[in-house]
Amino acid sequence: MKKVLVFGGFGFLGHYLVKELLNRGFSVSVADISEDRELADSVKYTYCDISEEEQVKAVFDSDDFNIVYNLAGFANLDQAIKFPLKTMNLNVIGNMYILEQCVKHKIEKFVYASSAYAMSNKGSFYGISKLASEKIIEEYHKKYDVPFVILRYGSVYSERAYDNNYIYNLVKGAVKEKTIDHHGDGLEIREYIHAADAAKLSVDVIESEEFLNFHVILTGTERMKRLELFQMIKEILNGEVEVNCDDSGYQNHYKFTPYSFEPSVSKKLTANPHIDMGQGLLECIRAVHNNKS
Repeated sequence: MKKVLVFGGFGFLGHYLVKELLNRGFSVSVADISEDRELADSVKYTYCDISEEEQVKAVFDSDDFNIVYNLAGFANLDQAIKFPLKTMNLNVIGNMYILEQCVKHKIEKFVYASSAYAMSNKGSFYGISKLASEKIIEEYHKKYDVPFVILRYGSVYSERAYDNNYIYNLVKGAVKEKTIDHHGDGLEIREYIHAADAAKLSVDVIESEEFLNFHVILTGTERMKRLELFQMIKEILNGEVEVNCDDSGYQNHYKFTPYSFEPSVSKKLTANPHIDMGQGLLECIRAVHNNKS
């Protein structure tokens, strides 16, 4: 029986991933800052804040694991914008603490929960943190031979209440307040995938060598405009919902596709007049002679 360690296993997507792993016969350990009563008796749980290196080390020292998932860290784009330092500390440095232990303990596979925003020039600090972690994972693979799978999740939803479960929170507001307030024009396109389906695909990738050392995009087939989603919710609720789109605050989210190409342009600045290279070398030699002891 393969032993799987899931950082963030009691979070939004983590809950479904852990259930799927258990259903397929894996032995599962969860490291998280919160508990899950539904799964508590089925897994080994350890409290762990991934921004604390010693806590990460303690989790790895507690058992021998074959596969490690990292779903922990900031997953809310708007919160990431408010707290950039915390975002980088959790999503980048915390991930590196986990990678260091994967090297030390010779983990068979490391699976990282990235985002479609890693491919976009949108997403602000959140997208930057995901892209940075992807690049770091690739470098750990090159330098330390860490086998990896990077999963770039799209628009995941479910019926469970989490702050980053967009559709659930949308429906909650529609039911309780009879309104849907959207700070975009409603024409944004998303490909929705239920968390249970995303979890199944997330386990599929460790049961095959086909995805090893690859980036895998996980999105659904439910491709629709935000406005179509709002109208669907409104119709299900018998039309008793007011939909408001004001296009005032969607600059950090992609509109039609997460894919972006935005090369950095640099300007060359040269000193004129400048210190001649020969003169510079003479000054270095003179300084070395003067500082001999």
